[in-house]
Amino acid sequence: MDLIKHLTEGQLKENAANFNVGDTVRVHAKIKEGSRERIQVFEGTVIARKHGGIQETVTVRRVSYGVGVEKTFPIHSPNVEKFEVVRRGKVRRAKLYYLRNRVGKAAKVKEDI
Repeated sequence: MDLIKHLTEGQLKENAANFNVGDTVRVHAKIKEGSRERIQVFEGTVIARKHGGIQETVTVRRVSYGVGVEKTFPIHSPNVEKFEVVRRGKVRRAKLYYLRNRVGKAAKVKEDI
């Protein structure tokens, strides 16, 4: 077995990857402000998943006050509390970067039934 895989295998979250590209997720991330720590929720559409194993990341996009906001979260990070799936999306490709150029209803992803 690969040495790096062996070292990182204990740090992987078991229930982390329960969603796909196109799904709308609610990400609960831990935020440190001085000495206090709180959980901030970021809800949006998953437009990309990259890498694998311990360094797997997910990019989530939402439109906030008319401005598109994208955040990339490491799936197995201890600073990410959980990923909550709001709705499943029906998509035909692995990366949804084309949503960056769409506005309004054109930026919607069909729901998977």
